[in-house]
Amino acid sequence: MRLQVVGVSHHAAPIPVRERLAFSPEQARAALAQWHAQFPDCEAVLLSTCNRTEIYAAAEAESAPDGETLTHFLTEFHEVEHAEVSDHLFCIDGEDAVRHLFTVAASLDSMVVGEAQILSQVKQAYQLATDQDGTGPLTHAAFQAAIKVARRIAGETTIHERRVSIPSVAVADFARQIFEHFDDKTTLVIGAGEMAEETIRYLRDEGVREIAVVNRSWDRAIELAQRWRGRALPWEDLDKALAEADLVVSTTGAGEPIVTVEQFTEIELVRGQRPLFILDLAVPRDFDAAIARRAEVYLYSIDDLREACDRNRKARDKQLPAAQRIIDQETARFMADLHHRATGPVIRRLRQGWQKPKEEELRRLLNKLPELDERQQAEITQAFERLVNKLLHPPLESLRDESRHGIPSALMDALSRLFQLKD
Repeated sequence: MRLQVVGVSHHAAPIPVRERLAFSPEQARAALAQWHAQFPDCEAVLLSTCNRTEIYAAAEAESAPDGETLTHFLTEFHEVEHAEVSDHLFCIDGEDAVRHLFTVAASLDSMVVGEAQILSQVKQAYQLATDQDGTGPLTHAAFQAAIKVARRIAGETTIHERRVSIPSVAVADFARQIFEHFDDKTTLVIGAGEMAEETIRYLRDEGVREIAVVNRSWDRAIELAQRWRGRALPWEDLDKALAEADLVVSTTGAGEPIVTVEQFTEIELVRGQRPLFILDLAVPRDFDAAIARRAEVYLYSIDDLREACDRNRKARDKQLPAAQRIIDQETARFMADLHHRATGPVIRRLRQGWQKPKEEELRRLLNKLPELDERQQAEITQAFERLVNKLLHPPLESLRDESRHGIPSALMDALSRLFQLKD
């Protein structure tokens, strides 16, 4: 059995690298289909967020594709030269891969520790892979355990209390440098996903009154705007909305900039010299980076939040040891269960090997005692079952105990020889 994760994250890969390797939902479906065709015996889940792109791969056979093969799959799908991004890629396997997944799902590896979105994104990635027939016993076990870990940490620590989201960090630490208050500012939200809604929620708490929502899907724009007493605008009115806005938050899943510097030059003529705060939370970025050089434009990307997010992490450090203990406990439990899975064939052969003589001896005894009624026969049968189970208990417990330290190959070989177990 082999568990691996490869990818890039905000820890070592700047946003220009991450956006080249990011997946839209459509690309994720295509990649998973390609994966299944290329590695039919290997399960996979693809997680792509603004902070990370990761492929979780799992296979029963040790002949599963290695880390280098997996990273090449990632870069080749996006037609990116491997050498250009190799310094930013990571590959971890085994217990470290499990611990990484648990840490990601629990939001301990996020740019903003304790932010709520990542667990939802992990669930969505797992569901998409399941819908694409990309998951199996190993990924099912790993991702269900990761969800359990995240819930334990949320319930047993205060990591998520008074949580600070990426939008709230951005507004509190950046937008307030430009605007003293927000109640008279026109806000434009581009996109209608979870990040967009999280942003609107925080902006409403900060006193924003005027909110417009622009999204390629008109129905989703209307739905989001109505929930937050805003107004929906058609996608075709994006330039006009940008000309009227004071604060812009963009969270789309577009594969390339939706606002180019040439396009913004025309918008700028209408705006005049009014300050414009743009928080581009999309990966790939929605706004051409060159727009940041225009007068009175304050453009921030997800990576610009790093310092503020680091301050947020320090404020939560006191709870991190407790959260880490939970991850260590659940990782050890998961790995013991995983290693114990490897003993399954030996356990089945051991039970089958003892089942045949038990049945033969039981049948012989019952044939010699024809006067027994059904109740008496059932009691004798149960006694034979209990005896076999008691005799099997010591070797099975030894296998479980040894599984806590890894796959008990030596013990499995010894039991196979001792009881002459055949494949």
